[in-house]
Amino acid sequence: MKKSLAAVIVAATMAISAQAQEYPSKSIRVLVSFAPGGVVDTSTRIVTSKIAEALNWHFVVDNRPGANGFIGAAAAAKANPDGYTILSAHTGEFAVNPVMFKTMPYDESTFTPVIMLSDAPMLVVVNIQSPINSIKELIAAARSKPGSITFGSPGTGSVNHMASEWLAAAAGVKMTHVPYKGGAPAVVAVATNDVTFTVAGMPGVSPHLQGKRVKVLGITTAKRSPLVPDYPTAQEMGVPGVDASIWVGFFVPRGTPTAVINKLYAASADVLKRPEVKERLAVVGGAEAVATASAAFNARIASDIERYKKVAQQVGIKPE
Repeated sequence: MKKSLAAVIVAATMAISAQAQEYPSKSIRVLVSFAPGGVVDTSTRIVTSKIAEALNWHFVVDNRPGANGFIGAAAAAKANPDGYTILSAHTGEFAVNPVMFKTMPYDESTFTPVIMLSDAPMLVVVNIQSPINSIKELIAAARSKPGSITFGSPGTGSVNHMASEWLAAAAGVKMTHVPYKGGAPAVVAVATNDVTFTVAGMPGVSPHLQGKRVKVLGITTAKRSPLVPDYPTAQEMGVPGVDASIWVGFFVPRGTPTAVINKLYAASADVLKRPEVKERLAVVGGAEAVATASAAFNARIASDIERYKKVAQQVGIKPE
């Protein structure tokens, strides 16, 4: 005798519920689309190590750098939606790439946001010997000699590149982009006076600050950061509307059971409340713990896409 449709649905629901209750019963792979040591990798390892310590879960962090995050994201997109593969990604992969590229190996329907772990300001950095001492002076220099001010970035289409373009567009000035193969070389280019400035996260800037090779003019977020309260914002320096940051979050393939997503969120949010985790994210990653839940995180991504789309239109960048 054939089972009724209702019986099949009940059986499937019970199976999913049992799976969620048992989760995780094996190692969880976390794909990171960037090399070890950057803000994404740092935030990921801080949070997963604390979850492992608290709940005895086992994580394997798998770095897949390259191609603006496409390599790691594409691998995660092909994974089974069972919660055993997580993508740890940042602003660039989900807010900038959709603006910069016509075709991608993933889109907003490929993944479900689980939690935003951290949010970090980007620093506007110049050589320590530069006569420029503020963002206002940087803009004035660019205005006096259009195109003479150069800025380095980790590559065309990176969030750092777009944050710099946003700064220029909002100020109504023309600056010249010089792409490098990664964030570290872009900061080194400032330290060696090969470019005028760069926009970068704290982890990449800190060694050069300590070595007194660079100085910080300000930050790219709308409000001052509690992590670096002495640095003024671009908006304070007369550049309206600039609000660029690097957030890091966990994503799972679409179709992952809601109960599993809720477990992942709860475990992550719990450790993000801990003072030692907040401190470590701040000191090592230059980031603020946020624990933004799925719906609000999704809304933030949509908002960021629209803002970067406007920047691209203003500076004449077309999707490739």
